[in-house]
Amino acid sequence: MKDKIDNIKKAALVEIAAAESAEGLEEVRVKYLGRKSELTEVLKGLKDMSVEEKKEIGQISNVVKNEIESALATKEMEMKAKKFAELDTKEKVDVTYPGEKPAAGHTHPLTKTRYEVEDIFSSMGFLVADGREVEDEFHNFDALNIPRNHPARDMWDTFWFTDGNLLRTHTSPMQVRFMEENKPPFRIIVPGRTFRFENADATHESNFHQVEGLMVDESGKLTVANFKSVMAEFMKGLFGKELEIRLRPSYFPFVEPGFEIDVACPYCGGKGCRICKQTGWIEILGAGMVNQKVFTSVGFEEGKYEGFAFGVGLERIAMIKTGVNDLRLFYGNDLRFLEQF
Repeated sequence: MKDKIDNIKKAALVEIAAAESAEGLEEVRVKYLGRKSELTEVLKGLKDMSVEEKKEIGQISNVVKNEIESALATKEMEMKAKKFAELDTKEKVDVTYPGEKPAAGHTHPLTKTRYEVEDIFSSMGFLVADGREVEDEFHNFDALNIPRNHPARDMWDTFWFTDGNLLRTHTSPMQVRFMEENKPPFRIIVPGRTFRFENADATHESNFHQVEGLMVDESGKLTVANFKSVMAEFMKGLFGKELEIRLRPSYFPFVEPGFEIDVACPYCGGKGCRICKQTGWIEILGAGMVNQKVFTSVGFEEGKYEGFAFGVGLERIAMIKTGVNDLRLFYGNDLRFLEQF
């Protein structure tokens, strides 16, 4: 029996020394110390031995068991130390080595343009208001002097819902909503997304951004000259210098008179370049004096108030300032493009 126990110890120590993984070491432990191991069977047989044999064999068996357990523990520590040493070699950090700057996101160029426009008008006392994107027909068309079956509605290709509501085609409905709840004098801008059923190309998208502006006061206090002065300050804020402005007659149902605003090209000084298409001028927004029918639609007395309204596309401004000639690039999510801004 003593030889058997000694052979068990020798075999166990050899296999422990040869183990190369934690799984292999666990198999050795189960083999020599588990409930069905030879050493366990020896200990179970002590009950059939004489008192002298039981004492001697029991003592030898416990010593061997302790030696095997000690060898297992030592081997496990060696394995862990080896693993940590390998990790230390692989993942060692040299604190003197120059670090790598992690990639960081930044504000989208259209969002930056919106913030810039808001800052310019806020400095002139304009309130930045927010409007809903899902509108009803009254606020989007009727109250803006675009009644049903009016040919002017063909200017807007509209996304309609089955309940009669629509995705706003411009930010102008907020003119009406603001005047329904506020009395003049006031001055506001309304930046936001708008939607039209259009095919995407270099200058058109079905989803784009506008900034609506509205300034209203008592009759006789606001004129086209006031509007032109506000626009001159706006252009100066956008391009960082005084620029000549010109007004061209145009038609919008909710203003009378209406006009397009051109600004002298800030890149060539009016001499003609690629940006202004050799004309010396850049068309930038549409505007006009608020039609009295818009005032009466919100309950204002006709002739009591006057004001001006304007609308400018954020994409239009961003394209002029950056020289980008295709607005689809702003929506392409191409990091090579976006990281330039």
